Amino acid sequence: MEWFVIVNPNAGKRKGEKDWLEIAAQLTSANIEFVSVFTEHRGHAVVLTRKYIENGYRNIIVVGGDGTLNEVVNGIFTQAHVPTDRVVLAMIPVGTGNDWCRMFNIPNDYKQAISLITKRKIFIQDTGTIKYVSSEGHEKTRYFINMAGMGFDALVAKKTNTQKDLGKSNPMSYVVNILSSLFLYTSTKVNILLDEEKIASDIFSMSVGICQYNGGGMKQAPGALPDDGLFDMTLIKPIGKFKIIRNIIKLFDGSFTKLPEVSTFRSSKIIIHSEPPMFMEADGESLGHTPFVFNILPQSLFVVSGLK
Repeated sequence: MEWFVIVNPNAGKRKGEKDWLEIAAQLTSANIEFVSVFTEHRGHAVVLTRKYIENGYRNIIVVGGDGTLNEVVNGIFTQAHVPTDRVVLAMIPVGTGNDWCRMFNIPNDYKQAISLITKRKIFIQDTGTIKYVSSEGHEKTRYFINMAGMGFDALVAKKTNTQKDLGKSNPMSYVVNILSSLFLYTSTKVNILLDEEKIASDIFSMSVGICQYNGGGMKQAPGALPDDGLFDMTLIKPIGKFKIIRNIIKLFDGSFTKLPEVSTFRSSKIIIHSEPPMFMEADGESLGHTPFVFNILPQSLFVVSGLK
């Protein structure tokens, strides 16, 4: 039952490093046996996860944000030592967004988050895979467990990630970058193939969700259920810049989906082509561009949850 703890020291403007001694003391106080390792660079959590699973660990705690969590998930699904249902994943959030934690009622308070781990209430959630084209022109595959954003959303995520790398981000960075990017982005013509439907349209922004939140609490897939075996796709067609500004608050309760420019769909597989190429982020991590192929892996990841 020993846990492997992956700590991102840079998460939350180096909150991972600053608060680690406090978190470690609380883990010990809760009688949780663990070993811990700090990540040293982007992608390091993927390597560490594979290594420690191969060394026999089956319980993993992430001390970081959504990006660190995504790397650990990719480590779990790209190792070949044990089936993914043999691994349990828990989270102590120290990031700036923590959108996956919002879905599963995992509190920002360290003591409360650790209490959930001791209770070990397990939720079996879906996992998504995305095939995409990297900036070098190679086809790649990425796993994700929260949400992928394309078009305008990907542009905003890229600006926010650049600020994170420079230590200049804060919980409102995503909203600020929406406003500052509005006049820089134009719509993209896309062709989308769902399980039972084809869509051809100009798109301003779109998201594919397993869970409901991204961008630091924006409810961009308000109907998403993390264990129903389906993606929830939200499409925003070309929309006036000032209409976006007037309705930005509606992103936080999901009511923006009632706007006439917004449509929602559900599907277990999604194929997207675009002209010109459209870029993407997944779980907050900036990736590559179209074409995209999304597939769902139903109930494939065991996570510690705070859901009642």
